[in-house]
Amino acid sequence: MPQMKPMYWLILMIYFLVMYLCMNMILYYISMKKLMKDKKIMDLKMFELKW
Repeated sequence: MPQMKPMYWLILMIYFLVMYLCMNMILYYISMKKLMKDKKIMDLKMFELKW
């Protein structure tokens, strides 16, 4: 039974990592939608800075 524990923790860590990434993607998507809607000028400035 003790040999099963590391595998369980690994699965749990992967699960939390996936959840965290999904949360970040959703938040990023929402923030991008807000930027497109509210601050097109700021978005253009950011685009200019990148290039």
